Amino acid sequence: MQDITAIVIFLVIGAVAGWLAGQIIKGGGFGLVGNIIVGIIGAIIGGVLFNFLGIATFGLLGSIISATVGAVILLALIGLFKRA
Repeated sequence: MQDITAIVIFLVIGAVAGWLAGQIIKGGGFGLVGNIIVGIIGAIIGGVLFNFLGIATFGLLGSIISATVGAVILLALIGLFKRA
């Protein structure tokens, strides 16, 4: 049961982070599935970046912040490649 709860929390964090990044970068979300995908990839990017910089995050809010920062970076990079 704990595995299911962890997966649900992971997906919710991904959805929230993807939606927030969409609001920050593009001005809109990408739908539930798109937000989750952007948020999950953003969580990976944010986690690596925060670890590299020595920044520690704790709890649900820290996870959302880290994932959102990573998702914003992901969307900014995608935007740069789309323009080129």
